[in-house]
Amino acid sequence: MYEELLEDVAQANGLREVNTYIKLVVGLGAILLCLVSTSYVAPLFIAVLLSGAIIILARIDARTYVELFIVPFWFAAMSVIVIILLTGGSEVYWSWAPLPWLSLSITRESLNEGIFVFCRVIGGMSALIFIALTTPMTDLFIVMRRCRIPEAVVDLAMMIYRTIFMIMHLLVQTYQAQVMRLGYSSFRESIESFATLCGSVFIASWDAGEDLVRAMDARCYAGKFAILGETGPVNIPSLAAAGLFLLVSLCIVIITKNIVAI
Repeated sequence: MYEELLEDVAQANGLREVNTYIKLVVGLGAILLCLVSTSYVAPLFIAVLLSGAIIILARIDARTYVELFIVPFWFAAMSVIVIILLTGGSEVYWSWAPLPWLSLSITRESLNEGIFVFCRVIGGMSALIFIALTTPMTDLFIVMRRCRIPEAVVDLAMMIYRTIFMIMHLLVQTYQAQVMRLGYSSFRESIESFATLCGSVFIASWDAGEDLVRAMDARCYAGKFAILGETGPVNIPSLAAAGLFLLVSLCIVIITKNIVAI
């Protein structure tokens, strides 16, 4: 379990006061450039720059950043291994046919494709994590409402987001109580404790949901939640830095479109 939630990190990061629209343009623009790139160079460049911005400018702990990257990294690595073994190509470095209908090989083309896909995933994840670690959800809700997303969708997203934290709070409290009572001291007790944990959290979250509905009725809920947050002022240095980053990345995408790794 994470001792520190991403929302807590986003609320205290060094880029907290930067305009939300600028951070979204940087993150979403970087993802788009990773998608349109035909070479591994541009996504790798984007990943390095955004990682540096997260650690240096936003002052996010490097360990927190690495922990967020573990799951997508291994997912990308396993996917790349499959791509390399099954893509095929003309210049074969290694091949093996364990079954008549299955042939595995490593070729120059498959290695280039695997490296390209891996760098694209890493670049896109860096951009997505940049948004998650520098922009609190309260600011994103304001942007969603200003972009004229239907009120029902925004309110539903806010309720779901609140419910996630509520369930996590109940889960952590129940789990810690079980650990203090040696509920996971053996395999059998671990199974029983886990079943009890799921049942108690489900019942507690159901009761908390009903309490929320009653509280909304008591406050005359009329189909629109009040949103507390801010998008921050638009300042020239931040805007110029975002524009320069996207422009340089676009130039790299165009210049390196025919570059391959091997």
